[in-house]
Amino acid sequence: MNRKYRVMIIDDEESARRLMRAAIKWDAMNMEVVGEAASGIEAINTIDEFKPDIAFVDISMPFMDGIEFTEIATDRYPNLVIIIMTAIDKFEYARKCVSLPVFDYMLKPMVREEIEQVLERAKKKLDAEPDYWENAKKEAETVPGNAYASTDTEQIIRYLEENFTDSKLNLESLARQFGFSSSYLSRKFKQDTGKKFIEFLLELRMKKAVKIAESGVKMYQAASEVGIPDPNYFGRCFKKYTGVSYSDYAASKVG
Repeated sequence: MNRKYRVMIIDDEESARRLMRAAIKWDAMNMEVVGEAASGIEAINTIDEFKPDIAFVDISMPFMDGIEFTEIATDRYPNLVIIIMTAIDKFEYARKCVSLPVFDYMLKPMVREEIEQVLERAKKKLDAEPDYWENAKKEAETVPGNAYASTDTEQIIRYLEENFTDSKLNLESLARQFGFSSSYLSRKFKQDTGKKFIEFLLELRMKKAVKIAESGVKMYQAASEVGIPDPNYFGRCFKKYTGVSYSDYAASKVG
């Protein structure tokens, strides 16, 4: 098959993500690392953008661990191949807690040959199933042209403005709420608003974050209040939006 498999690495340790990228000859396996995340929260917020077939998920992460991520992801993306990564002292914890369709468990530190063996098995599983993301795209193309018109864009925007502080809100959950496929909603949202969904959602969160920063609230509190309970991810988003770090911005306003 000519299918190129998309891989996402979800681990709070940057060194572990970097090592995973470097250790495997992804091209030779007809695979590509399309994205990374440093927490389950960040992964949930970006998974619709990366559209992975396979996700390596560390079980121990702050704010949303691998188990919580897996519970949400397997519900929303039933064909996603999830490979749990865990240290030996957490192995039994992982097996007991994840009563979910996890593809495999791997002990850290992982061995390249073992990773490749698991990936080969994952490819066989994926080959036997239709491409979830491609199917979502075909589904989007078959939605009647006037279907979106029945739900005013302003209604969706109003829903986002009222619910953007929900940390579990993403494109998939919004599409479910309004009865569309995620790819169809993504395309129409961009067409009608001129912005990608994730950009619009982040802008809502960052506008509120700026107001919170001006009152001198600690970063971790502000992150939670706007729906991004992972302070590190929040900090990166805030700096990208304002051009300065949260602490510097807050200090300039309070001072």
